[in-house]
Amino acid sequence: MTRFTRVLLTAAALVTGATAGADDRLELKQTIPFPGKPGTLDHLAVDVKGGRLFVANKPNNTLDVIDLKSGKLVTQIADQGKASGVAYAEDLDRVYVGNGAGTCNAFDCAEYKLAFSAKLPKADNVSYHSASKTVYVAHGTTISALDAKTGDVKARVALPGDAHGFAIDAKVGKLYVSLTKPNQVGVVDLAKHEVTDTFPLTLASGNSPLAHDAATGRVFVGCRKEPMVVVLDAKTGKELAGVTIPGDIDDLLFDAKGGRLYAICGAGAVAVIEKTGDKYAVTAKVETAKSARTAALAPAGDRLFLGVPVQNAKGEPEVRVFSIKP
Repeated sequence: MTRFTRVLLTAAALVTGATAGADDRLELKQTIPFPGKPGTLDHLAVDVKGGRLFVANKPNNTLDVIDLKSGKLVTQIADQGKASGVAYAEDLDRVYVGNGAGTCNAFDCAEYKLAFSAKLPKADNVSYHSASKTVYVAHGTTISALDAKTGDVKARVALPGDAHGFAIDAKVGKLYVSLTKPNQVGVVDLAKHEVTDTFPLTLASGNSPLAHDAATGRVFVGCRKEPMVVVLDAKTGKELAGVTIPGDIDDLLFDAKGGRLYAICGAGAVAVIEKTGDKYAVTAKVETAKSARTAALAPAGDRLFLGVPVQNAKGEPEVRVFSIKP
């Protein structure tokens, strides 16, 4: 990509960001406080059938379980050092948490008892693949595939950089992972358990979260320098667009049913991104809270759960539940 092309794409992103609409897409319905310490909350996962939300309460070193119907804390599972990534397996009724202190722990959700603990240095983002009963865990420059029932390591994938957010395309058997040092997207063949391609990022750097739209063959990468979402062709890796967003993004959620992206930004906003014709644009910005940069999306695309850290000396962390308007 030439410098001139990069300038044009960035300029287009600035225009789309500047034309964002009012914050009428998300409506706050519920606020759920729970015990915790100052510091940024990490990722969340939702169990719609069971009406539960799982929160990686990193400052507290706990995995928190919240009852969404009552709006109350169910339990805080202790000793989850630097709790980071969370995934819930509905078919197994089991939750998995990646802990930066060096483990991926699985808990059966009937009584929240430990099912297994796998030692994985710097465990971070976690994703569950139901068809193969596999848990994928990003840790350092590796993605490990664990047997979801036993915790045994099925495979390890060496990566050409530090792993951050990733997404799985089960139909084509690929995993797309956001990598830094250098800034790029790695493409993993899940049958071979190896990186088969890399897509360099030139429009922005400081990339972290990643989302994927299988229907249109697009990969979305959230970047912090400059703050934007970069859109890539999933087959070729070509950068198609760069959409300017608020700063400090840490989660990027794609709603396949509604065709919307939700950029969760620690600068204090959620940016709603939509495609009109062949262009992507921020269509709404919802003000939230400082350092509220992680969230989960209900599979139906009708609710968004935002993790909000302690905002003042006397405050508590909380989850804000938003309904999503069509």
